[in-house]
Amino acid sequence: MSTMKSRQVGSIHILTPKGYLTGGEETEELERAIKQLGEENNKHLVINLSETQHLNSTALGVLISAHSNYTRRGGHMKLAAVDKRIENIFVITKLSLVFDVYPTEEQAIASFAERESV
Repeated sequence: MSTMKSRQVGSIHILTPKGYLTGGEETEELERAIKQLGEENNKHLVINLSETQHLNSTALGVLISAHSNYTRRGGHMKLAAVDKRIENIFVITKLSLVFDVYPTEEQAIASFAERESV
């Protein structure tokens, strides 16, 4: 059963995982979706975490790996609508310095346009 929504706005792909990303099926589904986008040479990814209640080190590893993959290919990955508890994990682990995090999905999408116009 799919627990993740996937859609596209122009060249920007948006993944919205749902529930707990703790290394189980949901985390694997997210990892597969990101890998597939990489194979399609997608350069703009927003991961909307508004429906994610919890993530653990396995899920963080998936996000870090995805971020470095996008960066290596000249693309950009951004996180949106991050729950306060999850945001605290990013701050504690210093990952807030690695990821571009936006309060809303709309702001994350808009940030790609700002980057293009610079």
